[in-house]
Amino acid sequence: MNVLNIEHVSKLYGEKKIFDDVSYGIHEGDKIGIIGINGTGKTTLLKIIAGLEEPDEGQVIRQNGLRVTYLPQNPEFPDGATVLSYVADGKLSQDWATESEAKTVLNNLGITEHDALIEHLSGGQKKRVALARTLVNPADVLILDEPTNHIDNEMAIWLEDYLNRFRGVVIMVTHDRYFLDRVTNKILEISHGKLYSYVANYSKFLEMKAQREEMELATERKRQSVLRMELEWAKRGCRARSTKQRARLERLEALKAGKAPVTDQNVELDSIGTRMGKKTIELHHVSKSYGEKRVIDDFDYIVLKNQCLGIIGPNGCGKSTLMKIITGVIQPDEGEVEIGDTIKIGYFAQEVTDMDGKQRVIDYIKDVAEYVPTKEGRITASQMLERFLFDGAMQYTPIEKLSGGEKRRLYLCKVLMESPNVLILDEPTNDLDIPTLTILEDYLDSFSGIIITVSHDRYFLDNVVERIFAFEGNGKLKQYEGAYTDYLETRQRMGMGETGSNPGSGSGKAINTPEEKKSNAKEWKQNQPVKLKFSFKEQREYDMIDDEIAELEEKIGNLDAAIMENATNSAKLSELMGEKSEAEAQLEEKMDRWVYLNDLAEKIEAQKK
Repeated sequence: MNVLNIEHVSKLYGEKKIFDDVSYGIHEGDKIGIIGINGTGKTTLLKIIAGLEEPDEGQVIRQNGLRVTYLPQNPEFPDGATVLSYVADGKLSQDWATESEAKTVLNNLGITEHDALIEHLSGGQKKRVALARTLVNPADVLILDEPTNHIDNEMAIWLEDYLNRFRGVVIMVTHDRYFLDRVTNKILEISHGKLYSYVANYSKFLEMKAQREEMELATERKRQSVLRMELEWAKRGCRARSTKQRARLERLEALKAGKAPVTDQNVELDSIGTRMGKKTIELHHVSKSYGEKRVIDDFDYIVLKNQCLGIIGPNGCGKSTLMKIITGVIQPDEGEVEIGDTIKIGYFAQEVTDMDGKQRVIDYIKDVAEYVPTKEGRITASQMLERFLFDGAMQYTPIEKLSGGEKRRLYLCKVLMESPNVLILDEPTNDLDIPTLTILEDYLDSFSGIIITVSHDRYFLDNVVERIFAFEGNGKLKQYEGAYTDYLETRQRMGMGETGSNPGSGSGKAINTPEEKKSNAKEWKQNQPVKLKFSFKEQREYDMIDDEIAELEEKIGNLDAAIMENATNSAKLSELMGEKSEAEAQLEEKMDRWVYLNDLAEKIEAQKK
């Protein structure tokens, strides 16, 4: 049964049409994920459904007595409110059950100081308090704008379970693709003012979207083919006397007026890192405390060239502190960080602090550089912005007019304009849309340099990193090989829950003392055979490497032919020789990798037998 109907809704912001006569019905039991690039109107749609914003045309019809609760992307709080009073909505004396539920939800979201003033909390803690209030208040429809921002992996798993058990309707915007996969049963895509509905979770949506776009392209190819035939007929000199001929001319005009399917633009990223010498980043016995709390304890590590490291752990454990120590924003209490002379760090911080809302988009980027080198040569700041989907008009827009996601995309553009060879990414997936995340993951996969990222996005970690450092209590970090899924499997084999499990939360196992951990690890190693397996990233690399080697060999063959043709053109010859040298180096690297992967594959196969 329909509980809410969106009927012929249109919405305009300035000259930009956000929605163009869209309609959609929401049914009981729907768990809807809304997807679209930043700036398409995802938050606007949530506000219209929640009744907080009115459409320019059309209406939203709600079932009588329907209770709707809305979690905004940037919640606001009353002055002087405490955590518990705000979440329980002032019902402490009248409703003991509400207080009990509020405490339980807050604990599961990592907020244990229930009497603290909200104004003293961090931005992430405030968002989790607002989420707790949304979940505690009785509702038939939950509308959640980025509920997975600022929650760690264990909290995300708890929230998945909560929403799966929730009997009402859930409508949400989130970039967490594993979360979408496990919670949603419908996807609503916003594209160029239209809504496209899919009865699917995220994985199935990708297949269905590809099918829809292929059907649209096939229809357009047919329209163009018929249009060519009709134009040829018209050129031969038709006589518009008969009814049939007039109808044919009308059909020709209708075909001319037809529009080709509009496709979403994608962010274009190009590897523009600078050369890296032998010395990279070395952390020697680094420690850091805040008061009596030891957040990092005697961390010692030398980062290797081209390594991709993921840093995980519960909120407040010290992940961002470690990033700031590496970048020199803060100094350790003990130990030191040595940075190689050729290292150029690009730091994508969790909070954007240097944006002047009055500054124009183009000027924000030009403050870094007028030009930037890419594989195709130098491009201007304006061209770089176009690659990040900021067209000519948007480039002269004040930054304060951008959406939250557009500001993050602009900030990412600025970081990459600096041509770093080390990327320090602190929660890079917050507020970035899924299409941009997919492009960013592909870019990082081909990035020639070091990547160190803090992220709660499990999908992102699986696609990017090859080694995990997990905070496991008392400022200690433990190393795990592979991506996030590999890390989870390792801990499950060791009989441990996920890092940062809350005692009494029912998920995972509390961390033992250092002596107990060593004893347990030793016992496990003695009783369990070490199983070889591909990591998530290695499996993908193994599947693609033969094709990549073939492409490089073909490229070298084509370059040899071009060199023969340009033997007398010294300038062109020098350019071609440089390209060939680079391609041969890439081929040599790929061949070394091919030998390693095939050797590992043989060992894995032998292990199965």
